[in-house]
Amino acid sequence: MWLKPEEVLLKNALKLWVTQKSSCYFILQRRRGHGEGGGRLTGRLVGALDAVLDSNARVAPFRILLQVPGSQVYSPIACGELLSGSDVYWAVATGATLEEITQHWDWLEQNLLHTLSVFDNKDDIASFVKGKVKALIAEETSSRLAEQEDEPEKFREALVKFEARFNFPEAEKLVTYYSCCCWKGRVPRQGWLYLSVHHVCFYSFFLGKELKLVVPWVDIQKLERTSNVFLTDTIRITTQNKERDFSMFLNLDEVFKIMEQLADVTLRRLLDNEGFDLDPDLQEPSQITKRVLEARAQNEFFRAFFRLPRREKLHAVLDCSLWTPFSRCHTAGRMFASDSYICFASKEDGCCKVILPLREVVSIEKMEDTSLLPSPIIVSVRSKMAFQFIELRDRDSLVESLLARLKQVHADHPVRYDTSRDEDVTSPVFYSANMCSDHRFGGLETLSSQNNEEREKETNPRLHPEALVAAFRQSGSQSPDSRLVGDWVLSSPCTRGRGRGRLWVLWLLDAVTDLAAHPGYYGNLVEESMGKCCLVTEEIERDLHRSLPEHPAFQNETGIAALRRVLTAYAHRNPQIGYCQSMNILTSVLLLYAKEEEAFWLLVAVCERMLPDYFNHRVIGAQVDQSVFEELIKEQLPELAEHMQDLSALASISLSWFLTLFLSIMPLESAVNVVDCFFYDGIKAIFQLGLAVLEANAEDLCRSKDDGQALMVLSRFLDHIKNEDSPGPPVGSHHAFFSDDQEPCPVTDIADLIRDSYEKFGDQSVAQIEHMRRKHRIRVLQGHEDTTKQNVLRVVIPEVSVLPEDLEELYDLFKREHMMSCYWEQPGPLALRHDPSRPYAEQYRIDARQFARLFQLVSPWTCGAHTDILAERTFRLLDDNMDHLIEFKAFVSCLDIMYNGEMNEKIKLLYRLHIPPALTENDRDSQSPLKNPLLSTSRPLVFGKSKGDTIDYQKQLKQMIKDLAKEKDKTEKELPKMSQREFIQFCKTLYSMFHEDPEENDLYQAIATVTTLLLQIGEVGQRGNGSGSCSLESGDEPLAPAPSPEQDSVFVDTEAGKSPQESQAFPEQAEGDWTVSLEHILASLLTEQSLVNFFEKPLDIKSKLENAKINQYSLKTCEMSRQLQPELKLSSP
Repeated sequence: MWLKPEEVLLKNALKLWVTQKSSCYFILQRRRGHGEGGGRLTGRLVGALDAVLDSNARVAPFRILLQVPGSQVYSPIACGELLSGSDVYWAVATGATLEEITQHWDWLEQNLLHTLSVFDNKDDIASFVKGKVKALIAEETSSRLAEQEDEPEKFREALVKFEARFNFPEAEKLVTYYSCCCWKGRVPRQGWLYLSVHHVCFYSFFLGKELKLVVPWVDIQKLERTSNVFLTDTIRITTQNKERDFSMFLNLDEVFKIMEQLADVTLRRLLDNEGFDLDPDLQEPSQITKRVLEARAQNEFFRAFFRLPRREKLHAVLDCSLWTPFSRCHTAGRMFASDSYICFASKEDGCCKVILPLREVVSIEKMEDTSLLPSPIIVSVRSKMAFQFIELRDRDSLVESLLARLKQVHADHPVRYDTSRDEDVTSPVFYSANMCSDHRFGGLETLSSQNNEEREKETNPRLHPEALVAAFRQSGSQSPDSRLVGDWVLSSPCTRGRGRGRLWVLWLLDAVTDLAAHPGYYGNLVEESMGKCCLVTEEIERDLHRSLPEHPAFQNETGIAALRRVLTAYAHRNPQIGYCQSMNILTSVLLLYAKEEEAFWLLVAVCERMLPDYFNHRVIGAQVDQSVFEELIKEQLPELAEHMQDLSALASISLSWFLTLFLSIMPLESAVNVVDCFFYDGIKAIFQLGLAVLEANAEDLCRSKDDGQALMVLSRFLDHIKNEDSPGPPVGSHHAFFSDDQEPCPVTDIADLIRDSYEKFGDQSVAQIEHMRRKHRIRVLQGHEDTTKQNVLRVVIPEVSVLPEDLEELYDLFKREHMMSCYWEQPGPLALRHDPSRPYAEQYRIDARQFARLFQLVSPWTCGAHTDILAERTFRLLDDNMDHLIEFKAFVSCLDIMYNGEMNEKIKLLYRLHIPPALTENDRDSQSPLKNPLLSTSRPLVFGKSKGDTIDYQKQLKQMIKDLAKEKDKTEKELPKMSQREFIQFCKTLYSMFHEDPEENDLYQAIATVTTLLLQIGEVGQRGNGSGSCSLESGDEPLAPAPSPEQDSVFVDTEAGKSPQESQAFPEQAEGDWTVSLEHILASLLTEQSLVNFFEKPLDIKSKLENAKINQYSLKTCEMSRQLQPELKLSSP
């Protein structure tokens, strides 16, 4: 156990302690008298002395001290405790104690020893080690508490610190936390790693320096375990611009598994919602806990290992032993009990695997408990077989739960027992002498007559369990390894004709279960789907005659009609997938060997479980497996990988191998053997066969000069793979490339190729493949996100003046704003906001509230309290299709005008923000005090200057309006004129924009002048019989006298002495035809140089972007807090 560091003086301690190991910084000591041969009396004396010195507990016999060079003070940081009864069994106790202390010593050597060399100050070394050990003690304590209760006090303390340090909204749930170090260059920073549902966070306060890191899971592009110069094992998090290494975990395996699960769940939920069906416990992020994630990982392994349906939920995992007839003994392993299955897997890989569907179970009974058969139960199945499990802990509760689920399964899916012999009746109970020898017993139940049993063996010798064991014994192995699957599949009579189809159905348990549980389902689908015409059915019709056209079965309408029915029925069942190319080839082969309904359920199992996410819009699953295949090439064929530095070319070639299971690039009589292995061993069979193909052609591939030549090499090899045992005529794929001067390609037997694949590359376990899939799914999803980003930027860059690097940061802010709403707000129309099937520019869109936050962060037109109102109007203006969502292009185009537009473009944008549709009758600013008072138009259009000169604005306006009219693009749609109410809002926005500007006073004076000009223009137009033209051009009107200096205000209340009924703001008849146009406003603004300078001054977007990245989260948190306060007030008494 780790100890709180305390100072120890070794001056008088050396008589009681003996040093066993030492390094530059640490000493491992043994208590004198412990672990010495023949030192029993010495041990007792030292033990007695320890009891006298410490009345609470005996001193531990081992300890580790920290020694700082140049210091006489030592700190004990760990000790090993003595086992009870060590006085009698001294060597055993010492051995156990030595193992414990050695574990601590190894951890220090691996995680701390090399790290301490980077410190120059001995005090820093002591502080770092003490802090690290204290953190480990705290983590051990919290782990023990977490095992005892769901809400330990330590976790609550960590949650309070997490919320205070990172200021997330309350909706951000903390999952777990760990003590670790974050490397900043060569310097480690000791601190705490917090894992929440949407972020990975790190906090450190070390040597007076604070470090905070916040990384959203959706920004992580790579999560891996790696090593560096100082540490043998670290967790590296890679984002777009940075790499962060975390190390010195107490249990790195546990941390990495939790991080891997959180990253996988979050990325698939937020970035891959196209066809991913999350576990019910993970649908709501607030329900995600460490325990839920661990259960999810166990469920995924269980379903993948036994190849069960994705909806199957694991309930219990128990150590036990199973009686195995082939070995004549009980085999140790584990029982897995789920919703609809009882499964068993031996502890020794490849020894035994059993899958019992509860639908086939007749009874579950407890047997008498004896010394030879402790805690036994018997599971009997329909095929008159029984399975004996022993050494089951808590047997009574297990049997009770199994019987309850058995009753439920039989109630949901009643089984009709048929005593007649029918080859088509299947009872899928699987008993495996190794990983590749599962069998069905439904049609092969043991008969009362021994002659019938012998006759059954002769009929199907390889399907009978005893015959199979005999076959394995003849091969010289009592417990055969997985490479024998090739021999068994290729030589079994049941992998020919109709027998092959029945085996496929039995090997895919979800297919046979669905077939039995849904009678009539397929027929109903066919009736509902046939005759309907849509895009999917048109695609199916185009591909019907391209599916195995060389095979006689599809050269007539009978085969084509069956293929049409299966594909159309599946498209109707699963519209998310519908129909994808390559499904037609697979379905054609299924129909050759299985009945039509069986072929349908086989297709369901392949598309929805065995090849997940292969047949959707983005084929994410296929890309993930291609990435896994590249990693396997690097591991298994390093010379080939070194020669072909860019393995993406091989991945593009091998994509069809995975999508069509080699059916499209290999002769059919050979490819069906590949399908046999796939249905038996899953995707592992395709991986290892692909590696075998590459290895067989490695020399030719290394000599190839380009991708085209490599494709030719592989195509010729695959086209010449033959099946010598095929009873029918060869049906080739004819995909190879030939030329007259090429030598004939040697023929390869499919049996040899499959056998080589199992012997050389069959050591990949299910757990390893699933781990690689999770790792590469992150990379594939982020690759799609990068592609989306680059395509959006490529469209936007030519149309705006914002620099590309600034556009990238704007895109990241835009996407993060969308993500934050997904994190913490109630589920909204996500399908409308992020739909991978939509065009790139429309995949991420934001609503009005999200836009308002971004507007406040990055817009240069900040107007204080008026900013939110201006943001609302801007959003309404940009929302062309009125769906309450805008895309990135519209957002950036608006910002581009604000930052880089010319003055007339900026004024035009402001003008449009104050007329419909941007300004509405229900505008939030409708109660503004500026709406009620009438405007004074007593200011003259001629002002005197200090030198006695005058400026005649009347003449200037006439000329400017004429010039603007000439320059106006004739094709541009003319904007409607602005009413008096809209003009007031326009003026208020300008006043708000000038607030806190260095030239604030000059700007206010200038806008007052311009406002008076425009008011008089509007009044002149109103008196001009509503002609809509400016009367300044028709004659010179007498102007009102100038106001006194104390009246120098644009807005004055001229109705102060009137009653409220007489002073209503803007009555309809008073407002009348008072209007001004964009040209009037622009011409008026151009008369004031200070206004021109304000709108034409350069604006820096980079500072805004830097500030936005820092404050985006805090702004969201503040908004959510404000929304929560009224709810709290309402809920309080």
